[in-house]
Amino acid sequence: MDDGTYTISLTQFRQLFPISDRLSVGDDLCLIHARYDESLSVLSHPCRFDGFLAFFCISGRMKLMMNLTEFEIVENSLFIYIPGNIVCVSGFDDSAKEGLEVIVLAMTSGYMSSLRTDVTKLTVNGPGLIDQPLFLIRDSEKQIAGRFMSLASDILESNLAYKRESISALLSSVFFLAGGVVEQRLEEAGLKKMSGQSRSNRVFEEFLLLVSEFHMRERSVSFYAEKLCLTPKYLAKLVKNATGKSASDWIDGYVILEAKNMLRYSPMPVKDIVSRLNFPDAPTFHKYFKLRTGMTPARYRKS
Repeated sequence: MDDGTYTISLTQFRQLFPISDRLSVGDDLCLIHARYDESLSVLSHPCRFDGFLAFFCISGRMKLMMNLTEFEIVENSLFIYIPGNIVCVSGFDDSAKEGLEVIVLAMTSGYMSSLRTDVTKLTVNGPGLIDQPLFLIRDSEKQIAGRFMSLASDILESNLAYKRESISALLSSVFFLAGGVVEQRLEEAGLKKMSGQSRSNRVFEEFLLLVSEFHMRERSVSFYAEKLCLTPKYLAKLVKNATGKSASDWIDGYVILEAKNMLRYSPMPVKDIVSRLNFPDAPTFHKYFKLRTGMTPARYRKS
């Protein structure tokens, strides 16, 4: 059933760009020097990317829509995409699109998980990144990042015997750098940082990945607790400690976001959305949606 979105793999994503503009390590990692091209129009349709993306804008201007919120990508801005979100290119500045120049780092979730680093240094800020994935990079940070990217390009273009291992080690360092920038910007934006309790943070990260995968058919805390080999009460406590929000709130947030995207982007009848989101009947879905948004699904679709 068409839900108005589709999932694009890294292999499909990199094929949107000329071979001369991309450097890859197998099917897991790709560094792309992107400029405006009509082929990017495929990304104007809402989609999910099966992995992680980081856009750094060198020049020009474009607009990205993620989860119904539009972000303007301008010179020296960094946009971070984490799996589970719906994204699309919502527009280009006609007067500046020919000068658009963006560096894109794309990697699969599996590759990111394999990096020898504490990935939670970046993803532990997941709640903040969902709300605020766009950051302006300062000149000093840009210079450091530029040296990292130059070294990464040299490694990817080389014939080193351990090229994959070399780039993995470099990316481990990049994550600490990016994590520091993200953490600083979230603090400056006044967004609540999560507790430093590593157990709570680690469980929350695993919980959020499960919610992004199963929220269209499972809404009970007990389901996710069983997946994590925890009691529902203990899972709820850990999530609350890590984020200040309840586990149910996180699940509901994903379900409502999915419903909103279907109502906004697809012509699918509400009764089919009810089935897609695994509600027992339309009245139950209507009550659930209105309680959390203040309006009926039909009214939201018309708004």
